Amino acid sequence: MEELITQLYVYLKGIWKYRWVSMIIAWIIAITGWVTVINLPDSYQSSARIYVDTQNILRPLMAGMTVSPNLQQQISIISRTLISRPNVERIIRMVDLDIKIVKEAEKERLVAELMKEIKLGAATGGDNIFTISYDNKDPFLAKDIVQSLLTIFVEEGLDGKKDDSSSALRFIDQQIAAYEERLVTAENALANFKQRNIGLLPGQGGDYYSQLSMATDELKKAHLALKEAEKARDAIRKQISGDEPVLMLDPSSLAPESIVNPELDARIRVLKENLDTLRLNYTELHPDIISTNRLISQLEEQKREALRLALPGNDFGKNYSPMLQQLNVALTDAEAIVASMNARVEEYTARYSQLKSMSKAIPEVEAEFTQLNRDYHVNKANYEKLLERRVSAEMSGELTSNSGLLSFKIIDPPKVPEIPTGPDRTKLFTFVFLGALLVGVGVAFIISQIRPAFHSSNDLREVTGITVLGAIPMVWTDQQKLKSRNRLYIFGFSLLFLSILYMVLILYVKQIIQLVAKLPF
Repeated sequence: MEELITQLYVYLKGIWKYRWVSMIIAWIIAITGWVTVINLPDSYQSSARIYVDTQNILRPLMAGMTVSPNLQQQISIISRTLISRPNVERIIRMVDLDIKIVKEAEKERLVAELMKEIKLGAATGGDNIFTISYDNKDPFLAKDIVQSLLTIFVEEGLDGKKDDSSSALRFIDQQIAAYEERLVTAENALANFKQRNIGLLPGQGGDYYSQLSMATDELKKAHLALKEAEKARDAIRKQISGDEPVLMLDPSSLAPESIVNPELDARIRVLKENLDTLRLNYTELHPDIISTNRLISQLEEQKREALRLALPGNDFGKNYSPMLQQLNVALTDAEAIVASMNARVEEYTARYSQLKSMSKAIPEVEAEFTQLNRDYHVNKANYEKLLERRVSAEMSGELTSNSGLLSFKIIDPPKVPEIPTGPDRTKLFTFVFLGALLVGVGVAFIISQIRPAFHSSNDLREVTGITVLGAIPMVWTDQQKLKSRNRLYIFGFSLLFLSILYMVLILYVKQIIQLVAKLPF
């Protein structure tokens, strides 16, 4: 630590030895720097503040009917892309700076300077307040550039969404035309397929399996009806041939099915078929089922009564009675019914065979129909959705352009600045003053290192390695002491005057600049 202090003491003595060189250099640098700072051109700043209003009563009212734009994102994009090359070139044309441009290099330099110097203060805290500022030595030019940039900011905010809406409408129109063409193609294909496969499609009397099941049921019913008709015919034949002594029985003891009456049998058969159908859907207590059973019982009683009337005077055993004639008539009717039932069985058998022969083709037809129908409905659904989206897009475009969803309010319009905002001469004067002192001390230190001197006998002994026998002190006369003291006063006065000059510059910088501006040079 002692060695460090000693070395520092040696350095200070070396600097002090060349203090006048240090002072002269400090004065030269300070005067030169202060004059340069005074002659720096003034810079004028023009600024404007704008508020972007994103609150509008129509937004919640039109929710669900229109596509509301993300206004915050739109504002963010505008603020980030505002100071771009196309916009800066547009500003140059708006303020007529391009008139003085001769070479392309000058234009590039001017664009680069403006992009660097124009400042845009983005909104903070969700207030949507933006600040546009620009510094220039010409206050009128600064104001014009800020005004031009403000105009571009508002125009881009108003026109951006219009362009987006127009582009969206064009795209939707293209898609509508494409899907309309697909829909027409699908409709034609479906219509042609239906014409080629009439009667084989689902929904036309049921699908294939329903038709096959129905044909099977009808065929079974026809076989059953044929057997019933044949049984009835055979019974009549036996009565006529005398195999069954039915003529000797009381009609009231006969079963209704054994009494042949073609007219009443046909009505009873129809009622029984209706009764079977009703029983598939209702219980025995249903009014329709009860009324049908009662009607069937009445018809069966009529058959017995007709048979009783056909037996005059209870004349049993007479083969050539009116009863026999009636049985012959009934046999003829029964034979007709059997023939009719045979024709019905043949018809249902042919239908069943035809459906069975189509068992391989029907599933392919149904599968192709399902695919065509699905394609048609998909294209139709997309087409209808696109029509709805187009209406929504038109309403969104009108809402954006006419209702003022995004409005701009200029809080502080740009003005021609009267007071310069730069340069900060007070700070520059301080830097020059401190720099002059540091450079002066540094030069003195460098000279002391280039031309070193021994300040003690120990330094001499350490450097030369020669034994120092003694040291003769300097004896100053009164005249030398006075001269040394005067030099010290002059040095202190020089440093003090430099400091006072610095303080005067700091305190009266505006008056000094005005005074310098009036000088003829």
